[in-house]
Amino acid sequence: MEDYNKPIWQLTIGEFVEILDSRKPESQEKSTQEKTLGEKYVYGLSGLARILGCSKNHAGKLKSKGIFDDAIIQNGRKIIIDSQKALELFKNKA
Repeated sequence: MEDYNKPIWQLTIGEFVEILDSRKPESQEKSTQEKTLGEKYVYGLSGLARILGCSKNHAGKLKSKGIFDDAIIQNGRKIIIDSQKALELFKNKA
């Protein structure tokens, strides 16, 4: 991309993504999965959704099926999930 004076509304999606990628620091280039594999525990349905790479609603549906029961510690509305164990259980069920 050579024309940095072009208005943003005239950029194609490809040009816009290219600009964003060229400005991304190397430390942020890890994928979400690589980041979460380092975490021992994740919290809540949003944490489960992040390690599975799905929506929060879909993570809630999977949780209610009982797939992750051995990986989840729940007290009322507080949910703590062992991310490694959850991924193993998901791999075995899927």
